[in-house]
Amino acid sequence: MRLCIAVLVLGMFVSCGQEKKYHDVKDQVKLAVTSDKIADILKFQEELNAEFKDPETSPLADRFRINFESLDFFEPDTSYVVQAEFIRTPEALPFAMPTTTDRESTEVVYGIAKFTLNGKEHELEIYQSPELIKQAEYEDYLFLPFTDKTNGEETYGGGRYLDLTIPKGNKIILNFNKAYNPYCAYNKKFSCPIVPKVNNLDTEIKVGVKAFEH
Repeated sequence: MRLCIAVLVLGMFVSCGQEKKYHDVKDQVKLAVTSDKIADILKFQEELNAEFKDPETSPLADRFRINFESLDFFEPDTSYVVQAEFIRTPEALPFAMPTTTDRESTEVVYGIAKFTLNGKEHELEIYQSPELIKQAEYEDYLFLPFTDKTNGEETYGGGRYLDLTIPKGNKIILNFNKAYNPYCAYNKKFSCPIVPKVNNLDTEIKVGVKAFEH
């Protein structure tokens, strides 16, 4: 995954290049067809590190980016690549999702993912931005923020995000190995959507990106 994270800053799109919101998902879609799940996860890590090293795309302040080598990742674990039941919610109305600043992010609950993980049943809301889908490259983009029991210890206290695309049927793959931190975990100048309480997972998600240590 190239992870061109584009979190909104002070009401404006900040991105690796032009207008992006959370991520550029195009490369992630390409990776989804890879038969080797581990290779897919390692590719995600490699491309995320490349983005963080690049001064044009990195959220890191220069003093941290200059000597940056790699983010801290959990070991890949394919048991955290889960197939979830996907229930669309076409009657949902737009709402204002709070962020880490005074700005609000307008989102719609596009659907609900139901799945089993670590021996428990879980549900997560999956969101779509009415503004972002006006851009052709994001017309199928979905956003999944979540919290879990590792937050504040092994992972960023504010939770992590997943980028998804609209599935054709009633199933959706959630690869938690691709869980990443919002940009505000690295730099306070960014404004990041706050994970809704309904998306708290009552389990540990020990894959994906760990907390950033300065």
